[in-house]
Amino acid sequence: MFLNFCLRYFAKDIAMDLGTANTLLYTKKGGIVINEPSVVAIDAEKGTVLAVGAAAKRFLGRTPKSIKVIRPMKDGVIADFDITRSMIEFFVRKVIDRWHLVKPSLVICIPMGITQVEKRAVIDSAVLAGAADVSLIEEPMAAAIGSGLPVREPVGNLVLDIGGGTSEVAVISLAGIATAHSIRVAGDAMNAAVQRYIRDVFRMEVGENTAENVKKLIGTAIPMPDLPVLEVSGKDMVQGAPKVIRINEGDVREALKDTLRLILETVMRALENTPPELSADIYRNGMLMAGGGSLLKGLDQYIARETKLQVFLDSDPLTTVLRGTAAAMMNKKVWQSVFIN
Repeated sequence: MFLNFCLRYFAKDIAMDLGTANTLLYTKKGGIVINEPSVVAIDAEKGTVLAVGAAAKRFLGRTPKSIKVIRPMKDGVIADFDITRSMIEFFVRKVIDRWHLVKPSLVICIPMGITQVEKRAVIDSAVLAGAADVSLIEEPMAAAIGSGLPVREPVGNLVLDIGGGTSEVAVISLAGIATAHSIRVAGDAMNAAVQRYIRDVFRMEVGENTAENVKKLIGTAIPMPDLPVLEVSGKDMVQGAPKVIRINEGDVREALKDTLRLILETVMRALENTPPELSADIYRNGMLMAGGGSLLKGLDQYIARETKLQVFLDSDPLTTVLRGTAAAMMNKKVWQSVFIN
């Protein structure tokens, strides 16, 4: 009995945003203690982990054949079970430090609409990585809680969460999701669209990191002619030699237009399926945008123009979901109804 008391005393509760692009961890004492890319570098021959997170991401596109760089999360769910477990274990052990013999409790946010098999994979990965127990919460609900929306009141709250792998729209009322739509198109799809555009128009290949940087620097959803023209380096597809091009915000906006249209269509489908009373609330209160993908310049204005709604970007979109997950973790009795397992 005394041993059980000690284990409970020293155990850490951890909130985790296990994202396609980034993984974030939160503890009550330390706040946000991990915020790193969901990337793992392994020895291709031995299968051993060489680097995780930011260190592994620097390897992308620069490795010899003996090293593989893997992004184990795809479209918001586990694509490589073993590598995901290794990644979770690395981050969890980094957090619990010297109390590694005491298993932590994890609250993990996941995309809406994933299958029971995918949910089981998340739970099993966390347990095998050392978690004592695992609770799951859906990302739009976590985003709504994290942004401070009145989700427990009988009022419609509209949330658009654009992550790395999925874009999710949900109408939330009375601590439940009234209607929701999800599409596996988000930040990663934007990066891929920039890569395709540069390949098709400029006949040059660029890596994933380069495309992401271009998106962050001059990617826009609406015209912004004051943005600078970028010089981008890559590989000439015809001659195979290094090449440099100049690209502007209009080029990147053209590259992103189809991806943004798909996200907008997902928002419109959710609005079409929203009950009238909740629709009236949304018209009055507007829509919250969260997630790293929502940081694309002008995206909030683009969505507002097309939906005729007020659109509010969270103060820190990259951590909205984690903050909500942490709030649910720290007061499980209050938020018991939002856990889905």
